Amino acid sequence: MGKKITDLESYARLIRGKLVSMSHKSGAAHLGSALSCVDILVAAYWGALRIDPQNPFNPERDRLILSKGHAAAAIYATLAHRGFFPVKLLDSFAGPGSCLAEHPVPRSVPGLELATGSLGHGLSVGLGMALAGRIQNQSYRVYVTISDGECNEGSVWEAAMFAPVHKLENVVVIIDYNKWQATGRSCEIMALEPLAEKWRSFGWSAYEANGHDMKEMVNCLKNIPDHSGKPVAIIAHTVKGKGVSFMEDDNNWHYRIPNKEEVGMAKVELGVI
Repeated sequence: MGKKITDLESYARLIRGKLVSMSHKSGAAHLGSALSCVDILVAAYWGALRIDPQNPFNPERDRLILSKGHAAAAIYATLAHRGFFPVKLLDSFAGPGSCLAEHPVPRSVPGLELATGSLGHGLSVGLGMALAGRIQNQSYRVYVTISDGECNEGSVWEAAMFAPVHKLENVVVIIDYNKWQATGRSCEIMALEPLAEKWRSFGWSAYEANGHDMKEMVNCLKNIPDHSGKPVAIIAHTVKGKGVSFMEDDNNWHYRIPNKEEVGMAKVELGVI
């Protein structure tokens, strides 16, 4: 789209403000997890993906799967602000009969690629999409965002072994490495580190990045494929609850719902009142 990095940063603040409001209104949890991946999604949807919101299911489009489906609010808000559907629809999030369920339902709204939230499945489906594209002589790229806690799933590592064998260099997995999962610190629950080296040992190109540095994330995502002949893993170091000081790196916000006063405080910090 040719947007400036400062424009993308503004979108990220706007989306974070909306996420806080959506959680408050709906009573839906996982706000901290949604806030941590906003910059990743904005960098992808405004800075890297070859997409057309007016033709959301063009067979030649790039695909993005948010495998950490508990952060569904983040993908909904991103798609809405990118023009895939009216922003007003976000007010119905997780409400009775809403098409914006607390976990994603495939194609319930334009731009949504897959039902996710049963963790560990998104990368495998993304690889299937990439392989299908090769068979059909299409050049689209597939981006899959997973959580660090999701890396506990064996199916992630089965997929990690599959991709290099088939030289799926049009695939990138982005790990939203916010260092928390539902019950504690990610590295205290499973031995994730050295995470980049693990992906490299499985035959991937692996890079580490500041997941909240918009310029860095855009550059990482635009350089796919990286001409190595390998699939690419980006370990994006993030902060759970990013953007709201009293939520940052506080795992209580995995399940806590902000009250009206906290919504106001958050929006003041984000500058989106």
